[in-house]
Amino acid sequence: MKKSLAVLAAAVAAAVAAPAGAQTKYAPEYRLSTVVGTAFPWGKGGEIWANKVRECSNGRINIKMYPGAALVAGDQTREFTAIRQGVIDLAIGSTINWSPQVKELNLFSLPFLMPDYRAIDALTQGPVGKDIFAILEKQGVVPLAWGENGFREVTNSKRPIRTPDDMKGLKFRVVGSPLFNDTFTALGANPTQMSWADAQPALASGAVDGQENPLTVFTAAKLQNVGQKNVTLWGYVADPLIYVVNKEVWASWTPEDRKCVQEAAVAAGQENIRLARAGLIAPDDSMVKTVEGLGVNVVRLTPQEREAFVKATRKVYDKWAKQIGPELVKKAEASIAARPKN
Repeated sequence: MKKSLAVLAAAVAAAVAAPAGAQTKYAPEYRLSTVVGTAFPWGKGGEIWANKVRECSNGRINIKMYPGAALVAGDQTREFTAIRQGVIDLAIGSTINWSPQVKELNLFSLPFLMPDYRAIDALTQGPVGKDIFAILEKQGVVPLAWGENGFREVTNSKRPIRTPDDMKGLKFRVVGSPLFNDTFTALGANPTQMSWADAQPALASGAVDGQENPLTVFTAAKLQNVGQKNVTLWGYVADPLIYVVNKEVWASWTPEDRKCVQEAAVAAGQENIRLARAGLIAPDDSMVKTVEGLGVNVVRLTPQEREAFVKATRKVYDKWAKQIGPELVKKAEASIAARPKN
């Protein structure tokens, strides 16, 4: 008995003496959460990340992707909390989905803040992006790289949308963010929050009239088959993605493997962004033509038409700028104003 107690005491002493995060054996599998699968640029980024990590770690780190936010029963807005709690090991998260827990991420959902892709880059690749990463680090996750879901365009089954008046009375599925509720309400629409898993059957049944998502989501999800015959290219918000690792998981890896995971995340994020923008940057508008080829009516707003939506949502912008943090919003506006124009 004394010998057993001595062995136990030695084991406890060794555990206490071990450095924080020390781990003698890597987990056989690390769980990567994404909202969508590999048919989408978002999910493809996850697949690329997992494959690159497996290769550069010589199989020490085996990442399995769980699309559909499966690790949180499809509830996208619970994903960030689950990462912090260790239910999820890695994630490629939407700034929209994580904004209920990290208020500063609402920055990217301010209506009509970002007029083009260079504006997105000015934020994510500049001082604002560094500030956001620092905020996330304080929340208990390790941010490694930026990806992209893209500019979110509005679609519906009822009529073409060219003016705010065209949106009045229409029911739109929106993500679980109060900012989206405010934006669509300001435009006279009826927003309904629901997960992406619930959105497609709701569109098919006519429970909701429309939704907003990047065109890559439209085509991959075949939304033309659930009544979405009208698309308006208004680029009102964009959805950057963030590649992150749980803090404790990160601490359990060797410096060499951390470097491997980070470099793989950056490479995967860059490819994710390329795929998300393919056919959407002039002069290549092949993605738009693909959507039109599906029998969908695509409305391209003139600058004057777009400005009417900007004015209609300005009070929402100002309200949320105060909640996000005026200094961060001013820094974002300055970065966008200073971006290269061509």
